Amino acid sequence: MKTYTNVKDLGDLQKAVQEALEVKKNRFAYKHLGENKTLLMVFFNSSLRTRLSTQKAGMNLGMNTIVLDVNQGAWKLETERGVIMDGDKSEHLLEAIPVMGSYCDLIGVRSFAGLQDKTFDYNETILNQFIEHSGKPVFSMEAATGHPLQAFADLITIEEHKRTARPKVVMTWAPHPRALPQAVPNSFADFMNEADVDFVITHPKGYELDEKFVRGARVEYDQMKALEGADFVYAKNWSAYRDPHYGQIINTDRNWTVGQRQMAVTNNAFFMHCLPVRRNMIVTDDVIESPQSLVIPEAANREISAQVVLKRMLETM
Repeated sequence: MKTYTNVKDLGDLQKAVQEALEVKKNRFAYKHLGENKTLLMVFFNSSLRTRLSTQKAGMNLGMNTIVLDVNQGAWKLETERGVIMDGDKSEHLLEAIPVMGSYCDLIGVRSFAGLQDKTFDYNETILNQFIEHSGKPVFSMEAATGHPLQAFADLITIEEHKRTARPKVVMTWAPHPRALPQAVPNSFADFMNEADVDFVITHPKGYELDEKFVRGARVEYDQMKALEGADFVYAKNWSAYRDPHYGQIINTDRNWTVGQRQMAVTNNAFFMHCLPVRRNMIVTDDVIESPQSLVIPEAANREISAQVVLKRMLETM
């Protein structure tokens, strides 16, 4: 595996999940793969789970790990071609990337959507520059339009906790005070559409996601109807995707906050969220603190999803 940006890169999804469960039983069984190899993790944006889990996954595989926070101590980087660099950005990404590649064997990149230029974001401009110019295998640690490490961890968590062969999984929009990217819901939909689940997306009108991620999923604008009989409830906010409102907040209806009213119509569903979460905006205290909340096991599985991806990349080197 040379790149990891979406569900298709994993191939047979059920085999990938089983591999993850085996890795979880013995995280150090493949330590020889990373001996004398270096993982570079490049962060253009903040991180807690991604940074810690991916670094731990690399260490489990015997790798040296380097973390570069572009906004803390590095030169400010220009990302667009044709720009006269007479401002505060001292280095262009097109020179920086091959230099980074010369110091490592694998590169992970975290770069969020700017939510200003839809074309720039949905072309995955920064991530694809690393893929094109680094000369090294590259994986997404969350990009403008996807977060495949999170979605893989979500699927592993569902597999571990499902009570029926084909559970009903509902992804529901919830309110948030800030405009957030569509990356997490895009990837969750990308994975759920390939998994053996009954997948439903619910959100207010105007929050439709890119069809290439939604594909054949059922979209229901009535949240309570969507949640009926759900086995897993995945709550997440995202800003508008469709023009002319791309990247904007167009609804702040607190009735969409996941609380006891919503969970009461489910099949005693498990609650999921990628974290960090705004309590009593996205989800109420009693739901996230309930025995049905999987947010901590879900976060712990980020180490496992990252380790499977790194393992597969090392195996093809």
